[in-house]
Amino acid sequence: MSETQYDVGLVGLAVMGENLALNMLEKGFSVAVHNRTSDRIDAFLQRAGREGFPRTYGARTAEDLVRSLRRPRRILLMVKAGQPVDDTIDRLRPLLEPGDMIVDGGNEHFTHTERRARALESSGIHYLGMGVSGGEEGARNGPSLMPGGPRAAYDLLAPVLTRIAAQVEGPDGGPCVTYIGPGGAGHYVKMVHNGIEYGDMQLIAESYDVLRRVGGLSNAELAEVFSDWNQGELQSFLIEITARIFRTPDPQGAGELIDKVLDASGMKGTGKWTVQDAIELGVPIPVIASAVDARILSSQKAERVAQSALLQGPTTAPLGPTERAQLVQDVRAALYASKACSYAQGLSLLQVASTTRGWNLPLGDIAAIWRGGCIIRAQFLARIKAAFDRDSQLRNLLCDPGFARELADRQTAWRRVIGQCAAHGVPTLAMSGALSYYDTIRQSRLPANLIQSQRDLFGAHTYQRIDQPGTFHSEWAK
Repeated sequence: MSETQYDVGLVGLAVMGENLALNMLEKGFSVAVHNRTSDRIDAFLQRAGREGFPRTYGARTAEDLVRSLRRPRRILLMVKAGQPVDDTIDRLRPLLEPGDMIVDGGNEHFTHTERRARALESSGIHYLGMGVSGGEEGARNGPSLMPGGPRAAYDLLAPVLTRIAAQVEGPDGGPCVTYIGPGGAGHYVKMVHNGIEYGDMQLIAESYDVLRRVGGLSNAELAEVFSDWNQGELQSFLIEITARIFRTPDPQGAGELIDKVLDASGMKGTGKWTVQDAIELGVPIPVIASAVDARILSSQKAERVAQSALLQGPTTAPLGPTERAQLVQDVRAALYASKACSYAQGLSLLQVASTTRGWNLPLGDIAAIWRGGCIIRAQFLARIKAAFDRDSQLRNLLCDPGFARELADRQTAWRRVIGQCAAHGVPTLAMSGALSYYDTIRQSRLPANLIQSQRDLFGAHTYQRIDQPGTFHSEWAK
C-alpha cells in the first residue's frame, strides 16, 4: 500500500462512481478507490493514468482502503441501493474510528438512510445520505449535490463538495450544493427532485404527442419548435435534449431514431416513492402521480395494442396551417403553466415533509442548487428561488404574485390545448391533472360537501356545517 494518505475514499466504480472519482481528481483531490471486483479497479487506474491524474490509489480490500485515508476518513459509497449498501457498511464499520464518515451517494429511500445513521451513531461514525443528480455527464463535470446528515460532518466534507459540484455563473451563482438538513433529508430531497423530473418529462412527452398527432408536425418541425422554446422561458436541459432527439437519424435505416424506439417507459422507484410519501403526508401531487401512472400504462404495451382494436376514439380532421401555428403557441403556454404546477406540488411536499420531520429544509437554496448539473436544471428555477427569497413561508408557489399572474395569462391557451386533446382523443394525464389542480386550489367551495353527506348517510361519519360550529350526524331523507 502507498504511504500517501488520500483525501477521499470511493467505493463502487460503475459509471457514476468512476466519473465522480475523476471529477474529484481533476479538482485536485487525491482519491483511493475500491470495488468489489478488481478488474474495475484496474480499468479505472488505467483511465486515470491516461487522463493525467496520478493522485489515485486502487485499494483491493476494505482494510487497504481505510488504511490509505487521512483522518477523519471520508468515504463515498456509489453502490447499488439496498442490501449492497448494508453489506458495504458491514465491511467498513469495524475498521473505522469515531469522527470518520460514510456518505451514500446512491438513490436510496430516506428511511434506510435514517436507519443506517442511527446504527452507526453509537460508534461515533457519521453517516450522510447525499442525492447526486446529473447522470454520467454531471458526475464527471459537475453534478447537483443534496447532502443530508450531521451538520458537523457536512462541514468536513464541504471543501470537496463545493469544488466538484456544478457551478452557476453570475452574481447569484455559486456551487450547486448546500446543506439540506439532518437525517434522511438529503435523500428525501433527491427523491422529490426525481418525482418532479418524472412530471417534467411526462409533460414534455404529452406536448410532443399533441403537436405530432393533433398538429401533424414532423420530427424536423418538432426539433425547430423545441429549439425555439429553449431560447425563452422554457429553457432547460430537458427541452434542449428533446430538440436533439428529434434530429437524431436512425443509425440502422431511414428516418429518425425516435420513431423506432419502443413506447414503454422504465422507472427505478423514486417517482413511486414520492407519490407514496405524498399520500402518507396528505399532500396532493397529481402531476407527479399522473407521470408515474403514465409510465406504468406505457409498459403495458401488449394490453394497449389489443385494446386499440376494441376501444373507439373520435374521428377528427387535420388542422390547417393557421391552426397549427396557434397550437404551437398554445402548447408552449400550457407546458409552462403545467410545469409550474408540477414544481409547486413538489415544493409543497418538501415543505410539509420539512415541518413534519423537523428538517427545516431551505427551499430557496434547494431551487438554487437545481439550477446547474441536475436533470431538471432550467432558467425557471431562478424564478422559484426568487419567489422563496421574497417569502420563505410561501405555502404554494402558484400564490407568488409573479407565478399567479403568469398562469392567469396562459390559462386560455392551456384550456384550449386540453379541449383539443379531448376532442382528438389524445391523452394528457399530467397536463390535464395540472389544470385540474390549478382549478381546484383556486376554488373557495368544492363539491366535497356531497361526499361528506354521502359518508354520513351510509356510515354515520358525521359532518360539519358552514353556519354553526360542531359536529353533526343526520337522518337523511328516505
